[in-house]
Amino acid sequence: MKKISAMHLFVALLLGAFSQISSAEETTLNLFTEQYPPYSMTTTGQPFAHSGDEIDGLCPSIVKQLFKNAGIPYHMRLRNWSYGQERVQRRKDNGLFCAVRNEVREKQYQWVGPLTEMRGALFALADSKIKLANIEDARKYRIGGYKGDYYADYLIAKGFDINVAPSDQENPKRLQLGTIDLWISDALAGPYLAADLADMNDVKNVLTYSVNPVYLAINLETDPAIVAKLQDALEKMRKSGELDTLQSAYGM
Repeated sequence: MKKISAMHLFVALLLGAFSQISSAEETTLNLFTEQYPPYSMTTTGQPFAHSGDEIDGLCPSIVKQLFKNAGIPYHMRLRNWSYGQERVQRRKDNGLFCAVRNEVREKQYQWVGPLTEMRGALFALADSKIKLANIEDARKYRIGGYKGDYYADYLIAKGFDINVAPSDQENPKRLQLGTIDLWISDALAGPYLAADLADMNDVKNVLTYSVNPVYLAINLETDPAIVAKLQDALEKMRKSGELDTLQSAYGM
């Protein structure tokens, strides 16, 4: 057997490490998010966007800076959440943000984060008499959510009867029309959506019941070196204060 010198072994290890770094830098990730202001939204007023230039908000701002710092190319699109979720689970080098990480989703993705946090809330019309001391008090009401949403799935798993719409854009109008009594949304995003989609400036938060860190969820077959590089870049953003600066611009 031919003896391998220490120098040859060192060179082989160095080339292997370089190959991993090169792979991470050459791979372009396809990223998906949803219309969920102020966390993510189109700059054109359209329901979908085909490039990062047309997408703004807290989460895209963080993710764009993260990929810039990590030196990893990406392509960003805005679609329905359920579409992005299904796409990312099936295809290598695809990612979805900002996603709540829970026990059900844990083994479905690789994770980078937390990027920021969201707060689950129940909204009612301003003149509603509904008062909730805790989430269990909401069981007797008609609650609207949307397909694939963590908050809706969380309550369904707890036995709540949730009226699920294809997208969250439908729920403010349903609340306004009286087909639901309460609407599940994020404490920060709910008023934005209501004002933008249904011209409603009078929804009220009757209960904030959940605080959840959110992440970039990446397809399981994606090179783990890419995920590690992104996580390292995020930790540097956190330590430098860059992440706090981006969040404070959106009232976080």
